Amino acid sequence: MSQQGSNLGSFIWSIADQLRGPYRPNQYGNVILPLTILRRLDCILEPDRDAVRELAKQYDNPVRLRVEVKKATGRPFYNTSNYSFANLLADADGLADNLTDYLDRFSPDVDVFEYFDFKKEIFALEKAGLLREVIKAFGAVDLHPQAVSNADMGDAFEYIIRKFNEAANETSGDHYTPRDAIRLLVDLLFAEKDVDLTGDIVRSLYDPTAGTGGMLALAEEHLLEQNPNAKLTLYGQEYNPQSYAICKSDLLAKGHDATNIAFGNTLTDDAFTGRKFDFCMSNPPYGVDWKQYAKAITTERDSAGPYGRFAPGLPATSDGQMLFLLHLAHKMRAPEDGGGRVGIVMNGSPLFNGAAESGPSNIRKYLLENDLVEAIVALPTNMFFNTGIATYIWILDNTKHAERRGTVQLIDGTSFWTKMRKNLGSKGREISDENRADVVKLYSEYGDADGDFSKVLRNDEFGYWTITVERPLLDEDGNPVVDRKGKPKADAKKRDTENVPFTYGGSTAGAGGKLEVIQTYFDAEVKPHVGDAWIDWSKLKTGYEIPFTRHFYKYVPPRPLAEIDADLEKQVAKILDLLREVEQ
Repeated sequence: MSQQGSNLGSFIWSIADQLRGPYRPNQYGNVILPLTILRRLDCILEPDRDAVRELAKQYDNPVRLRVEVKKATGRPFYNTSNYSFANLLADADGLADNLTDYLDRFSPDVDVFEYFDFKKEIFALEKAGLLREVIKAFGAVDLHPQAVSNADMGDAFEYIIRKFNEAANETSGDHYTPRDAIRLLVDLLFAEKDVDLTGDIVRSLYDPTAGTGGMLALAEEHLLEQNPNAKLTLYGQEYNPQSYAICKSDLLAKGHDATNIAFGNTLTDDAFTGRKFDFCMSNPPYGVDWKQYAKAITTERDSAGPYGRFAPGLPATSDGQMLFLLHLAHKMRAPEDGGGRVGIVMNGSPLFNGAAESGPSNIRKYLLENDLVEAIVALPTNMFFNTGIATYIWILDNTKHAERRGTVQLIDGTSFWTKMRKNLGSKGREISDENRADVVKLYSEYGDADGDFSKVLRNDEFGYWTITVERPLLDEDGNPVVDRKGKPKADAKKRDTENVPFTYGGSTAGAGGKLEVIQTYFDAEVKPHVGDAWIDWSKLKTGYEIPFTRHFYKYVPPRPLAEIDADLEKQVAKILDLLREVEQ
């Protein structure tokens, strides 16, 4: 977080302290966040306010007024009120009514204050005798983009949301992702050598869990650093009202089309149905139960058919991460139209949860068999504000570079971190610029990727068959019990399963025939130990998992017994010396 963003956040938090008493800490955001947005927009509008008021007198039609304002100011939004922070305090008795008038006279696309129910808060502040002081405090700070950059403004929102949630003893994970993690995700998303970021390009970027817009903002910042002439059209959807309002106001302040930011639940109501994107990115909530949406999602899957976004499979209702993974895979621009790339942050469970032919396994099967997974990067632990668990960045691409086709690159980035001077919640580590450059270099040097931190595996190396191994049911005399056809009956208590890798014995999936590979495995690994066993071929299942840590496991031999004995003798000697001192 930048120093200016942190200082601004601290200043805004100090204004929140004025609310103590009438407001509880978990209510501060209902006042401070909309007022921060309002002051930001107020500062942007101030230089052209008189010109816009004159245009409003000439044009009653809001559509025509919007066009004329855009021509005059270059902005897609406006406010026609006679009030602003410059004169609100001049009429002390009418402050609440005048502030309400100010809100009402924004252009229709500025609907963000409705999501805070801010008018109710205005009169609550007035009743508590706090409205004048709070407006005065905000009026004293300049939030114009020339004074506070968009990046610093984003840092300030991040800071105050975290502070509000800490004060309310809540988690901030639903609101934003640490910016160092986002920057790594953005770098990886744009790192592919075939991504053309030169010339007057126009690209689209979509985030289905947009939060306060941090991912969208940093992606745009990255692209403009690469190419100032580029244009990135931003799209997003967010279901948290406050986060949605912050995200939309941020895009408004930058001159984007704010109608591209939609409010609602992406999983049950995709606001961009049928639209595809050049780039997609997301950090969906981890371990969130989607049971309440299960009926709608299942209905959509069944009605949409084999090309629907959830057709490959559904994860357990206890964790909806993989629904977002499928959604983004569905949102990539088609290969014939130039293709698309996806970057998504998830915890470890999507790598391996679910047995063969379960929903999660079938999702992995779909992604791997369609060659959509390009790379998976393990992030350091203790990276996020509300959790210390292991997290991973998945990069998907439906137009892989030739050398990457049919493979997945695994990158162990767990050791690429810098210790923070002060923990922020659970976050005690950050990915510095140098750390980020090292990870991106590992990704870029794909051809040499077979070292301690990077591995390249064929897609089929993640596949396996689950076979059911049966043993005969024995009678009291120890003889097999047979059915009417003379075949031995299986003993359910002795039933077992084995996972046979597609690549067992150096084979590639299907090489020499699937059944032959399985039989070879059975004859070598099972039959020597249980000679009366057989395979129930009717129960054969296909599964996929990505055992990430297994590929980076390093065997550490145990210490020699002599060394352990010597250490024990030293400790015993110390204890005996202490006992002698006590006895004396």
